[in-house]
Amino acid sequence: MLNKIIRGSLTFAGATAGYAIGMLITRVISMQKLFAIGPLSTGQGISLSIVSAIICGFIFFAITPWLMKKGLRSANWVETELQKIPTTDIIVGSLGLIIGLIIAYLISRLLIIIPIPYVGTILSVIVYIFLGYLGVSIATKKINDLINLPSIFKRTTSKEKEDNKASLGSKPKILDTSVIIDGRIADVCKTGFVEGPLVIPEFVLEELRHIADSSDSLKRNRGRRGLDILNKIQKELEIEVQITDKDFDEIAEVDSKLVRLGQVMSGKIITNDFNLNKVSELQGVPVLNINELANAVKPVVLPGEEMVVQVIKEGKEMNQGVAYLDDGTMIVVDGGKKHIGETMDVMVTSVLQTAAGRLIFAKPKNMVNKTA
Repeated sequence: MLNKIIRGSLTFAGATAGYAIGMLITRVISMQKLFAIGPLSTGQGISLSIVSAIICGFIFFAITPWLMKKGLRSANWVETELQKIPTTDIIVGSLGLIIGLIIAYLISRLLIIIPIPYVGTILSVIVYIFLGYLGVSIATKKINDLINLPSIFKRTTSKEKEDNKASLGSKPKILDTSVIIDGRIADVCKTGFVEGPLVIPEFVLEELRHIADSSDSLKRNRGRRGLDILNKIQKELEIEVQITDKDFDEIAEVDSKLVRLGQVMSGKIITNDFNLNKVSELQGVPVLNINELANAVKPVVLPGEEMVVQVIKEGKEMNQGVAYLDDGTMIVVDGGKKHIGETMDVMVTSVLQTAAGRLIFAKPKNMVNKTA
């Protein structure tokens, strides 16, 4: 039914246009200064207009299915493309377009009075196109500044101003996939050492879903652990969590998207990925590395200190034994091979800091005493 109504409407519109064209032709032919043909009579003019209306109406009736098909395909394409754009960008971009067109209208009022034929009209069209595009482009690129615009002009008390300064100083922290799966970020947030909102991009969530649906049982468990950690952060911890749909379709790598998002949001990336750490530093995006934090909070051990350890396994060198502290720090005990499985007193001889962590070298206390 709807197709018939549309087809009838377009046919009527074509017939109306054809009638108008026929009237225009009649008027042009009747101008004796331009044509040798004499002016047409009223009946001839009406007949010509009716014939023109019938021809144009028939043409529109014939091409209406094609026009409807093309129009529906174009509408579906536009709808698909709009679904990829965040709603905030569409709203802000529309406002920018309206402002740009208003400014273009004011400028075109001055251009239209240029006495040279067609120049004012052409310049007006160019100004409309340029300022419309400029309005959309600036509005979408400065969306974060526009969102925060009301807070700039808002009058606040001295206490509120201090709070605002504090909030402006705390940058958003963007979580990557590896640090979510690692899980230690939840414990760090629970201590209150992390300030500012935690930002979780949707493309990171999508990667977690793919890992959780993997056929590999190890990957599947890691993905599910990551989702459980996110659920814990959202429900149990008193920290703001934001899920952003900001994506960069032109970038394929998730790590590159994280770096780009950090640049756009002026935020910091929380990760334990060594490669992402280096790439972010090269791009000028601050990084908070969980592994570096873990190494920094390990207890300081100085040469000469005594401790009680349990030798677990044999070391790489001759007569060496290996023990571990509660935080996972490796202790290499010289002469500890024969004490594997035993708990013993050792004395620290040296401490080595490596990229992988801290390495402690020690000797059995009784061996040190004998040497002394």
